[in-house]
Amino acid sequence: MSDRLSPGWTVSVDDGPPQPVDLPHDGMIARTRNADAPGGSHNAWFPGGRYLYRLTWTAPADADSRHLALFFEGVQGTTTVRLDGREVAAWRSGYREVEVSLNAHLTAGRPVAIEVDVDHTALPDARWYTGSGIYRDLTMRNLPLAHLVRGGVRTVFTRDGEDGRLDVTAELSAAARDGDEVVIRLLDGDTVAANASSSVSGGRAATSLDVLRARMWSAEEPHLYTLELVLRRDGDDVDVLRERTGLRTIAVDSRRGLQINRRTELLRGACVHHDNGVIGAATLRAAEFRRARLLKDAGYNAIRSAHNPLSRHFLDACDEIGLYVVDELTDVWFLPKTAHDGADRFDETWPDDARSMVAKDLLHPSVITYSIGNENHETSTERGIRTTAEITSFIRSLDATRPVTTGINFMLNAVSKASDSPAPEPVAPAPEPERTPSALTSTMINVLANRLGTVTRWVTHLPSAERNTAGVSAELDVVGYNYAWSRYRIDARRHPDRVILGSESLSGDLPSIWRRVTGIPAVIGDFAWTGWDYLGEAGIGSWLYDAGPRRSLLIKEFPHLVAGPGAFDITGVAGAPVALQKAVWGQLDAPAILVRPLDVAGARIQKTVWRASDAIVSWSWSGYEGVRTQIEVYSDDDEVELLLNGRRIGRRRTGARNGFVARFRAPYEPGELVAVGYRKGRESSRSSLRSAGPAKLRLRVETPVADADAAFVWVECSDADGIVDSTARIDVTLDVEGGTLAGFGSAHPSPAPDISFADDRHELYRGRALAVIRGDGSGRPVTISARAASTISVATCTLPPPLPTPPQPAAMI
Repeated sequence: MSDRLSPGWTVSVDDGPPQPVDLPHDGMIARTRNADAPGGSHNAWFPGGRYLYRLTWTAPADADSRHLALFFEGVQGTTTVRLDGREVAAWRSGYREVEVSLNAHLTAGRPVAIEVDVDHTALPDARWYTGSGIYRDLTMRNLPLAHLVRGGVRTVFTRDGEDGRLDVTAELSAAARDGDEVVIRLLDGDTVAANASSSVSGGRAATSLDVLRARMWSAEEPHLYTLELVLRRDGDDVDVLRERTGLRTIAVDSRRGLQINRRTELLRGACVHHDNGVIGAATLRAAEFRRARLLKDAGYNAIRSAHNPLSRHFLDACDEIGLYVVDELTDVWFLPKTAHDGADRFDETWPDDARSMVAKDLLHPSVITYSIGNENHETSTERGIRTTAEITSFIRSLDATRPVTTGINFMLNAVSKASDSPAPEPVAPAPEPERTPSALTSTMINVLANRLGTVTRWVTHLPSAERNTAGVSAELDVVGYNYAWSRYRIDARRHPDRVILGSESLSGDLPSIWRRVTGIPAVIGDFAWTGWDYLGEAGIGSWLYDAGPRRSLLIKEFPHLVAGPGAFDITGVAGAPVALQKAVWGQLDAPAILVRPLDVAGARIQKTVWRASDAIVSWSWSGYEGVRTQIEVYSDDDEVELLLNGRRIGRRRTGARNGFVARFRAPYEPGELVAVGYRKGRESSRSSLRSAGPAKLRLRVETPVADADAAFVWVECSDADGIVDSTARIDVTLDVEGGTLAGFGSAHPSPAPDISFADDRHELYRGRALAVIRGDGSGRPVTISARAASTISVATCTLPPPLPTPPQPAAMI
């Protein structure tokens, strides 16, 4: 049974008056950024706050015979749940899923006041923007007292030729009786592919299904089945659980690498954070599907959830679209990286966090590996090695079908002087927000790497790097190498049984990395930092222009907003890293033309190693006629020739020996750039990039997914063919009818601090901004109007009523 509760949630911010709110909700994104915000550059200078969510809900008449529970998929901040003023649950873990049983506190047919009190004032609690409040879905689980436990179904598939066996084990609630029956069906569309039944014994039911001509799931062919379990008592159906899942096998070893369904796969990976740009950390299903689709279209076949478990919506997208997932538990162990990151309570919280992650992932075929941490230099100590063994063993006890890894920063471990002593008590943030309780952290190593450049590779080869990583590596199924690709060949010889994963790398290093990935069987793939840009960790990948003498500045000053290293910016526009990666992976149909922005031509540049190029896909720079600029053409052809308005600019070598890029210089003039690729002296392909004609304000609606809970609308200054004028920086105000504006903004790396993604007014950046619109669930059309001075543009889109989302049955509240 699934009942949708009536709308009616309110939120009070910092003891203010209650305001209506749609869940999920990120309370941080609407706050005014300021230079004194305690989270500093980590949180992009957003302040924290206190958020009190309230809803009056009437318990059903049969409440005494139902299992009623609130199910939280994620809350950022110290969380307390109260019913009619009585505390019924409390926790502090922003990515843990939590079920709060209500039965002992309800009276059938009577209203109850639900309060969710979230205190998110202790910042920074991470090295990036986290958001605040109930940022992921909250559902009401309304189940029979005897029911199949959600998150309690485990499967193991064994392949035998074209056929296979699916072993299924299901946990049941305490009210289930021995002798109850669980009927299990595997459905391929409307066709029953396999079925079996089992009697309940000791709160469990287990059986095997013989699957003939099994259709396997992989990133290339992401076929999904529906697994249906029915709990029966005395011939009556008591509870039904339906979950989408896939059949696939996983094996890893140093000689065959990663094998999915007995076929060797190389992971073309992207690290991603959890925020969704202009809507902050709010986890809308449409936003998660959109990111996954764009990443897949860009050539990636794998996601690393840096550095926390992925949302259910993102996992659904990876299952459906076809992306492998390395799901990561945490960034922090028992040594702190920021003042309030939970290192002091790590030993008591990690088992529940790990249990939550595994339960969420069990039926998702996209999840192929668990990662238990990231750049935890305490792994160089005996206590850290014991912790690695303990977490790894715990996860294997929950799910032995997937290998376990962790991201090891070899430079960090090489210079580590970590101690086995307990974590210190959290300290108040210092005036300089980048300081942390621990002197040596990922942030400090990033600063050193940016200063030293290629010298860092030498550090990863120090004897201490080998000595301080050997113990932790021995406990893992797959050893994650962060920024240590230069060790692959020597380590493959030194440790012939070690499986190596490039868990984090600079995207500009991919030409060198990929030669090793394809040439060393023990190396199973590479993950670029990052596939999608993110809020916070301000400016680690942003170039500065004419910013003064601080040439080695990595973490940028207020009011910098974004991190900057993304292959996609925070709105979903692809940059130079995508072109380079597709060239390296042999996925370009024609040369990709990008241009260094003319609005910063001639400026003194302060670069960072986390971004190899600031070039963008644009030849529309009105007002910059005659300004000399650099044109970058990415290609795996032998050579490329560049033409401007039919005139030959030059011909350069590309391909693997030249880093897959050719660079040209030319003065800007409107018209058309054409790049011609040559292989063995003959033209193989060509592409073009044109300037915009007469441009005006336009709205462009992206096609929503079938069960979209939001629409993405581009606000652009473009010509009739959709070519954007990159010089347009105009103020635009939006009006929305039939829905709500969830977020509106651009990818400007350092907007004025009074500019908010929660406002209806924003300035276009390089000709565009993105609006995210939430519907009311009715399926009625939503109308969006954009105004700039005397110009008005109108667009209409329809958002269908959202489909039920797992776990089922559940009611969104």
